Amino acid sequence: MGRIHNIEGKKNKMDSLRSNVFTKHARAISVAARQGGGNPDYNAALKLAIQKAKADNMPNDNINRAIKKGTGEDGGANYEQITYEGYGPGGIAMIIEVLTDNKNRAAGNVRYYLDRNGGNLGTAGSVSYMFERKGQILIAADDSISEDELMEAALEAGAEDFIAEEDGFEILTAPNDFAAVREALEGKYEFVQADITMLPNMYTALDPNLQKQMDKLMDQLEEDDDVQNVYTTMQP
Repeated sequence: MGRIHNIEGKKNKMDSLRSNVFTKHARAISVAARQGGGNPDYNAALKLAIQKAKADNMPNDNINRAIKKGTGEDGGANYEQITYEGYGPGGIAMIIEVLTDNKNRAAGNVRYYLDRNGGNLGTAGSVSYMFERKGQILIAADDSISEDELMEAALEAGAEDFIAEEDGFEILTAPNDFAAVREALEGKYEFVQADITMLPNMYTALDPNLQKQMDKLMDQLEEDDDVQNVYTTMQP
C-alpha cells in the first residue's frame, strides 16, 4: 500500500472519532473568526478551517455556531494557540500544535504522552528547523485522471511541485499560493487531503517495536481535544 493510501486510511480512522474531530474543527473555526472576522470571503484562515470541517462532514449548524463563538456573538471560551516541539520514540522529531483554554492542562498532557511513550518535550526551535511549511494537496490515483492534465492545471495555478506516486499525486505550494491552487482543482478532482502543513526535510524509519510505541503516542495525541495538528519525521 502506498503513502497516499496510508494517509487516506488514517483519515478514515479519525472519521470514527467524529465527535472528537468536530470539536477540533470548531476550535479552529472559532479562533480564525476571532482573529480575522466571521466572513470567510475576507478571512483566508477561516475559509480554510471551514473547508477542512466540511471535508469531514461537519454540519453547517456546527460551523455557524463556531463562527459566532469566535466573533463573540455566542459567548464561548478563549482559546490560545501553542506549539510544542519534542521527540517521540526512536528520536522521531515532532511538532504538536494545540488550541486550548487551559495551557497548563495542555502542556501537562503533551508532556505526559511523550514521557509515557519513549519521547520527551523539547524547547522552542529544537526541531522546527527540520520542517518546512507548505501547502499540500493529495489526490488518489484513478483511471479517469490524466496525470499530464492534472500537472498542467496545478502548475498553471501556482503550484511549486508535482509528484506522481504509484497510488496518487502530491501537489506542493507555497503557503500563500495554496488557496489559489486548491480553488483551481476543487470540483474537478477529489482530494484525499488538502491543507497547509509542516513537511519534514527528511524521514526516519522505525523498527516494529518502536513503531507500535509511536502509533500509541499518535493515538493519544489525536484523541486529545486540545491537540489540533501533529507533524513528525516518521516514515509514512
